Amino acid sequence: MRRFLTPKSLIGLGIVVIMVTIAVAAPFVIPASFATRMQLAMRLQPPSAAHWFGTDQLGRDLFYRVMLGARTSLTIAGAAVGISVTFGLPLGIISGYFGGWTDIVLMRLVDTLLSFPALLLALTISAMLGPSVPNTIISIGVAFTPFLARIIRGEALRVAQMPYVEAAQATGTSGFAMIIRHVLPNVLPLVIVQGTISLAFAILAEAGLSFLGLGTQPPQSSWGLMIQTSRDFLDVAPWTALVPGAAVALTVLALNMFGDVLRDVLDPRAQR
Repeated sequence: MRRFLTPKSLIGLGIVVIMVTIAVAAPFVIPASFATRMQLAMRLQPPSAAHWFGTDQLGRDLFYRVMLGARTSLTIAGAAVGISVTFGLPLGIISGYFGGWTDIVLMRLVDTLLSFPALLLALTISAMLGPSVPNTIISIGVAFTPFLARIIRGEALRVAQMPYVEAAQATGTSGFAMIIRHVLPNVLPLVIVQGTISLAFAILAEAGLSFLGLGTQPPQSSWGLMIQTSRDFLDVAPWTALVPGAAVALTVLALNMFGDVLRDVLDPRAQR
């Protein structure tokens, strides 16, 4: 706990908790009309006491839209990381523990996906499936799966060569039991650390896809979509892009700070 409770971790965790709280509570504390109601007479108003973050090109309050956008962006990022863990974790464990041809075949598949930049792979999948929230989740989740599988494979390979694992194998313990008792508990800290860091990249990926028109679509609100719709007004109303951009940057920074501390605390290689 002393290694975990540092200013860096507390700041990162505090920002993440605030963002998650906003995402969860926003639909219940904000009337839907406040974020979607168009007031053309109030379009592109600068930040003021009436509108803390100003208004967008349709006169909608940016403060409420950023709060609702947090729900969409964080939901997409969390679901995408969940997909990558669901498929990357067993893929990495099976490949690292059993080795041989199983490892060769699975890792060649992973290497093929890793040959593409993650954002480019997500962009390609999203273009094939079409722009929507579910397709964005699938695209980002598939793009991040090979990274997690490769990391888990390395740790599973290390654990499989430990003397106590070899001793258990000599007693006739089944492969499934070995994975559950010995391999999985050793790789879970890495999954937690990598999952936290992947959340930050997933938020950036969602913002990038939405900015290119392949992610969230109107009338839904996400940080990336808000940046995309404000690009034509940067010269007269820069706050329309700065506000959602600051939300993305702050959340990503907080997740990276928290992930770094988790890595120092949970990663056995860092402890050694």
